[in-house]
Formats: sequence, structure tokens, C-alpha cells
Amino acid sequence: MSNSLLYSFKIKETSVEIIKGDITEEDVDAIVNAANSYLKHGGGVAGAIVRKGGEVIQKESDKIGFVPVGSAAITSGGKLKAKYVIHAVGPVWGEGDEDQKLRSAVISALKLADKHNLKSVSLPAISTGIFGFPKERGAEVILKAILDYIEQGTKIEKIRICNIDELTSKIFLEKAKTII
Repeated sequence: MSNSLLYSFKIKETSVEIIKGDITEEDVDAIVNAANSYLKHGGGVAGAIVRKGGEVIQKESDKIGFVPVGSAAITSGGKLKAKYVIHAVGPVWGEGDEDQKLRSAVISALKLADKHNLKSVSLPAISTGIFGFPKERGAEVILKAILDYIEQGTKIEKIRICNIDELTSKIFLEKAKTII
């Protein structure tokens, strides 16, 4: 399955794209992993990334150890097309202050991309899978965090929001059209 562009817009010098497809197939400088604090990549997006990119991603994650909710860490991309994987730790729904923690996770991931002079990054709907964050609310928080980050100034030229399932992709498409 090839990844398909659903929607694209530009803010300042950065293009933002809504993509339906497999994030492990994204041809960008870095993909963002929806990670847990211990960077144990067993299921969901994280599991898929390690299966495709190789155990080196898990080994590098083990060396990092713990990442607090709302923060991010970076490893190599192993055998992925992407050179790096940025592991953003979003909140589990119900732990409190979820919107702010999700916003912080997205911004932390984008800051790491800028710090490493990356020009393109692709991220999934962090926390909206097994972590239970409501998809529509999560899409709005993620999109607004991206827009706010771009407004503050960034060297990132392309930010892609990539989700494999139809429902999440459509939610991001609809939210993008109302927020922009």
C-alpha cells in the first residue's frame, strides 16, 4: 500500500500534509513514534516501527531508558527509510492534564527535529490508539500544537501527519479544514 496525500496546506515556509498510510514507509528525515515512557516498543505504531526498522531501534531506546510524559527522545531509524525515529511520549487518557501533555509531546518531537536540523518529519495520532485519547480531541490538540510551533519559527520544511486507518485519517482531514 502506498501512502496517499489527503490534504496539504502551507504555514509560513512549512508545508503540512495529512497522509493516509503506513508511517514506517514514510520517506522523511524522521518519523515520530507514539511511545511509552519506558520506550518499550511492543505494540501499536511502536511495535510496527521496530519490526520494520530492526532491533537496533529498541536497543538504542533501552540505552535512553525513561522519557517523561510530554517529552521526546531520538534514535536512529535502523532499516527504515527515515534516518531517525523521534519517540514522543503522549499521555494515557485519564491520567490528568492530557491536552497539555499531548501538546507538549508534539512540540518536544518538533524541537528535537529542529535541534538535529531535520527538514521533514512524519507523525501519527499520538495517544489516540491504545492510550485511549479521544481521536477528535487528539487531532485538534496535535494540529494546533503543530501550527503554534510553526508560528514560533522552525527550520522544518515539511510536517506530515500519517495514520494507517481510515477513521483517524478522516478525522485529521476534517479537523485540518476547520482549524486552518
